[in-house]
Amino acid sequence: MNVADAMRERLASLAPLAVDIIDDSARHAGHAGARSGGGHYHLRIVSERFAGRAPLARHRLVHEALGEMMHHEIHALSIQALTPEEA
Repeated sequence: MNVADAMRERLASLAPLAVDIIDDSARHAGHAGARSGGGHYHLRIVSERFAGRAPLARHRLVHEALGEMMHHEIHALSIQALTPEEA
């Protein structure tokens, strides 16, 4: 399973209506995080779970769902976490 698929699997706990992941790792080749195996990703996720939550709380939910991946497979993650109304 590749990293993006593993991310989708873990993010399923947030009952997302949409998940878009862009692997931007190739643009960061040679970067310290890339050398250690961690990739650079852009995530757009839509979920009712984000309703009534500030952006930081939404990002925390995403980080919690991804768990240990944030320390190994993922070096950098840009997050756009939206409610269905915002999407």
